[in-house]
Amino acid sequence: MRISLIQKRKLKKSNNDKLREECGIFGVSNHEDAATLVALGLHALQHRGQEGCGIVSFDGKSYHSEKRQGLVGDHFTDLETLKKLPGSFAIGHNRYSTTGETSLRNIQPFFADLHMGGLSVAHNGNLTNALLLRDSLVKEGAIFRTTSDTETIVQLIAKSKRDKFLDKLIDTLFQIQGGYSLILMTNKKLVGVRDPFGIRPLVIGKLKNSFILASETCALDIVGATFVREIENGEIVIIENSELKSIKPFPKRKARPCVFEYIYFARPDSLINGKCAYEYRKNLGVQLASETDLEADLVIPVPDSGVPAALGYAERSKKKFELGLIRNHYVGRTFIEPTQNIRSLGVKLKLSSTQTIVKNKSLILIDDSLVRGTTCHKIVKMLYEAGAKEVHVRIACPEIKFPDFYGVDMPTKEELLAHSKTNAEMCNYIKAKSLKFLSLRGLYKALCGENRINDYPQFSDHYFTGEYPIKPSDNLQGMKVRQLSLLSGKSNN
Repeated sequence: MRISLIQKRKLKKSNNDKLREECGIFGVSNHEDAATLVALGLHALQHRGQEGCGIVSFDGKSYHSEKRQGLVGDHFTDLETLKKLPGSFAIGHNRYSTTGETSLRNIQPFFADLHMGGLSVAHNGNLTNALLLRDSLVKEGAIFRTTSDTETIVQLIAKSKRDKFLDKLIDTLFQIQGGYSLILMTNKKLVGVRDPFGIRPLVIGKLKNSFILASETCALDIVGATFVREIENGEIVIIENSELKSIKPFPKRKARPCVFEYIYFARPDSLINGKCAYEYRKNLGVQLASETDLEADLVIPVPDSGVPAALGYAERSKKKFELGLIRNHYVGRTFIEPTQNIRSLGVKLKLSSTQTIVKNKSLILIDDSLVRGTTCHKIVKMLYEAGAKEVHVRIACPEIKFPDFYGVDMPTKEELLAHSKTNAEMCNYIKAKSLKFLSLRGLYKALCGENRINDYPQFSDHYFTGEYPIKPSDNLQGMKVRQLSLLSGKSNN
């Protein structure tokens, strides 16, 4: 789910120099504790969105909704809140807002009372033609309450002339474009959808007689569910009367999942294509080490995301691994936002160096990616101030040169360090002794053991290549959201 491409361009520069996946979704069918299970699932998916969360349940007669700003653990651990969500069906959503402001009206799941009955939708991803569709719907008289592309999906389902819900949904899916996964709940069905390229993830789990849909397998683990399989690209799964059915309405094509699910987004213990994300990330480090020959005393990671790659690098290079940086897990965004003076301390609040470890040492600093370079610059400076003799930076993916339009919080092309700078210029910017990125060929060797198929790549790797599986139509058209222009982003209604 996203606010809009135009609003994304106005995103304030963040101290968090990482790419951020915007949403996590979770759904439960036929379980007496459905809302509680959803709360647990969202907790496991907290890394996919930290600024808003919501749950909608259905008790056989009525729908119930609770939405909150902030973390799942701050709101949905309270028994009184969960009592407001009765029923054996429920879906939930974690949201990360790209504008820096979270309003209740944009927090999912969305609910609509349609002529066929109630419909609730949780969405992860971006529609690349949402604004074009929105403009057309507004001209036809549609009234939008939010600035979310998810509402476009709801409006299209409501507008469809088809008789049955699944036909309305398919009608809608053939009109939308982009990378997305959806969980929809009606008074009879729980439905999961994955986009034709499989860019955004969605998996199926089983807990006794209950089916579960989730963004990642780690959310199945927390509720004790068994992982069944990943939903395939372009697949719709329908859960009704404790039975699961599948249809594939789109023309058959090979999947192109987002490569950053492997590199960074997915939790390390989540399964992707049969292996834990941790294993892929360690392989990236192994391959990175095979592409560079460097004398140094220690290999140290940028915690926590750089740890698996650093372990792989140390293992392959036969160099000593140490935690030269320690992360403070108790510092959140709220604490570092109030003043510019505090914001300027962001990296030191989150990371500190182990001075006696790094002093007088030549270091190989491993991170999963380099975006703007602002955080890396501060970390390198911190290590030199702690007495490091040399700091060599190695990045476990290729240079990020192009923005994303499929559900990732991404700076503009101009803000990406690698877009306009040479390797030497980037190295000078971060003040490292040397800088090297994993090659695109090495990335594919590490993740799938084969070369990139240039005619039809195995991943959506547009971050590095600029080759987009789906054209960002809204962006190309320069579309802007004209609805709600008088409503503050801080408004809740």
